[in-house]
Amino acid sequence: MRCVGWKCSFSLVLVLGAILLAAVPLSAQQTPASFAAPSTTASFLAAPEISKSLNEKLAQLDKDVKAAQSSADNAWMLVSAALVLMMTGPGLALFYGGLVRRKNTLAIMMQSFALMALITVLWALVGYSLCFGGDGHFIGSFEHAFLRGVGADPNPDYSGTIPQTTFMVYQLMFAIITPALITGATAERMKFSGTVLFLTLWFLVVYAPLAHMVWGKGGLLNASLGGRFPTLDFAGGTVVHISSGVSALVCAMYLGKRTGYPKQPMPPHSLVLSFIGACLLWVGWFGFNAGSALASNSLASSAFVATHFGAAAAALSWSAAEWIKNGRASALGAISGAVAGLVAITPAAGFVGPMPALVIGLVAGVVCYWMVTKVKAIFRYDDALDAFGVHGAGGTIGALLTGVFAQEVINPIFGAGKPVGGLDGHWGQVGNQLVGILIAWIFALVGTIVLLKVVDMISGVRVAEEQEIEGLDITQHGEEAYNLES
Repeated sequence: MRCVGWKCSFSLVLVLGAILLAAVPLSAQQTPASFAAPSTTASFLAAPEISKSLNEKLAQLDKDVKAAQSSADNAWMLVSAALVLMMTGPGLALFYGGLVRRKNTLAIMMQSFALMALITVLWALVGYSLCFGGDGHFIGSFEHAFLRGVGADPNPDYSGTIPQTTFMVYQLMFAIITPALITGATAERMKFSGTVLFLTLWFLVVYAPLAHMVWGKGGLLNASLGGRFPTLDFAGGTVVHISSGVSALVCAMYLGKRTGYPKQPMPPHSLVLSFIGACLLWVGWFGFNAGSALASNSLASSAFVATHFGAAAAALSWSAAEWIKNGRASALGAISGAVAGLVAITPAAGFVGPMPALVIGLVAGVVCYWMVTKVKAIFRYDDALDAFGVHGAGGTIGALLTGVFAQEVINPIFGAGKPVGGLDGHWGQVGNQLVGILIAWIFALVGTIVLLKVVDMISGVRVAEEQEIEGLDITQHGEEAYNLES
């Protein structure tokens, strides 16, 4: 019996041992306890290293994405700057050059070319700073005089993804073409010396303050950076076209009519040149308007489409009005209508959709045609190349209709969910547009009169009658556009 009892006890011990072994985890059975602690510690220490590495990779990825965006935006803005310069160089020079008489071709083209050099130097010295330095209501500061502080870093007040150097040179192209537009009204009778002096002063006294008021931080009319009267002007309806157009009208009236006008016929000497110039202006205008998005984004695409649609609609409406009146549509009318549409859509390009762009173009074509053919005849002023009829009138129409058709879905400039223009129910914006238009008109009107008086006392503004009859190419530059004897 003892033997049986002993066997039973041993069996019981074996059974209990098997149960305990089964209850212990396999890893515990295979790994001695002395080795478990170091393995657990290593895993714990490795977790922060993985987290740190992941954060570093995410930070680098974010940096690479921003660099790619900046690179794309910068490339588009440099192309846009070149397109806007093309508007003055071959574009406006050819457009105006073909519209004057042959004896004045080089003179009018030289004025555009001279401004490409003159305004560039003024811009580098003080122009950029007066337009975009500081945060005053009426004029900038001298903080960026001689381009001090303008380098590779973006200026977050205006564009956070491109170098400030790119922003600076892009805005320079606007400053170049604006005074060049005025020369269309003074064509064939203004001294070259008087033109250079007058437009130098005009750039400093008229353009720079208006540019700061509309586009500069804290400017009186700025819509996004603290303006008292937020005026919507995407690419220069008030700053470029109203200012130059109104000044052109004042210049035309101050200088008086060309000798023989209107009794003596003064048709364009080469519509081929003007046609090529107008087409270059149309293409360059994409840099003018779509580039004003200051980025390669959907807003640039929207402005691009609106620009094209506005120009096309105005070309058709001007031609239709001309066809109704004269029984035919002319090439000069078609290209003039296209330019009028481009002018009118400029302030609205970044705020309106395609259908409103068509409406703006249709209205601008008809109204500008009426200004050029009827109003000019009624008031009997000699705006030689219709700078006021196209740019002054077209810019005013476009600025006003921008307040009507601007929409938050296109550009939420006042903040997400906040109405922008009349179509959004914010009809008060039309009032803001009127304030901006009125200020631009008065500023350009008064400033131009004063500056013309000053320049007239210093150097004179109009050539002698015999020089005008002989032609400005020979009398002002000693050259001829065409050597017919060769």
